[in-house]
Amino acid sequence: MVYFIYICFVEGAIMKMTKSENTKQLIVEKTAVVFNTKGYAGTSMNDIMAATGLSKGCIYGNFENKDDVALAAFDYNHGKVNEHMKVKISATDNSIERLLVYPHTYKNYFRYPYLLAGCPILNTSTEADDTHPKLKERAVRALDFWKTSIENQIKRGIERKEIMEDTNPTEIAIVMISMIEGAFMQAKVTNRTKELRIAMDFLEKIIFALKT
Repeated sequence: MVYFIYICFVEGAIMKMTKSENTKQLIVEKTAVVFNTKGYAGTSMNDIMAATGLSKGCIYGNFENKDDVALAAFDYNHGKVNEHMKVKISATDNSIERLLVYPHTYKNYFRYPYLLAGCPILNTSTEADDTHPKLKERAVRALDFWKTSIENQIKRGIERKEIMEDTNPTEIAIVMISMIEGAFMQAKVTNRTKELRIAMDFLEKIIFALKT
């Protein structure tokens, strides 16, 4: 059997990807926006084939079923959002400015291709019922990760005396996520950004109010 090897340079190291791994990555990247736009139930095998330009046999040669493709696509979409947030947050040392990255990003979501179809956590959560336990698990883990990330930023701010010491990290994290997802839902349903902008402007005021 002949193997094709793709050489990639990652942070100074050489990573070898087989043809199978490269094809699998292509499927994930091409279907990520489809699943985030149409959802799990709305995405058919024909959609996956059209997006990737691959045959059904080729797709099932790399993934066991549509569930596996959907899970990989969610991980990819969620990873892109996390990567963006990490870069923006790391660009500033001030705790208040770090928290402001969240409303600023979602208020300007149209600038980022991976958010144009909506927040992947929100979109997946609408289908994450008991009929899709693995998708539900992914959504729960993503929400927990998001909440913990915000809590850690607030705790850091309290330690640095940049955020008031009586601030409850968990309360603020839950309120922030609820406002962002609720506003994003309204924007998606109404096809307008007015409510989203209003909510994010108000969230910015809440964040500024935490400053010592």
